[in-house]
Amino acid sequence: MAENKDLGKTSCGMQPNVAALLSYLIGFITGIIFILVEKENKFVRFHAMQSIIVFGFLFVVGVILPIVPIIGWILLPFLWIADVIIWIVLMIKAYQGELFKMPVAGDLAEKNS
Repeated sequence: MAENKDLGKTSCGMQPNVAALLSYLIGFITGIIFILVEKENKFVRFHAMQSIIVFGFLFVVGVILPIVPIIGWILLPFLWIADVIIWIVLMIKAYQGELFKMPVAGDLAEKNS
């Protein structure tokens, strides 16, 4: 968790913290959009890549859980709650200009952004 006071410029013409927040707005979909559009700003690219990894993983788990009888059906509502909490926290941290790294996904995003 490192703060990034000078977020620099973006190639998409937005404030970096707003672009980073928007990369989480519709999960991995907006993450993909911002990773393709933003070519310069490492802060925005990090958050876009983290969005792709975190919400892509949660999406896959959300598709698999309903297939698993009983245990999957019990765990699915907890996944949805965790998904919303993670979504809100990541958007707030991005808007605050913080390079907030999720476990595992944050390191992968940092390497690939």
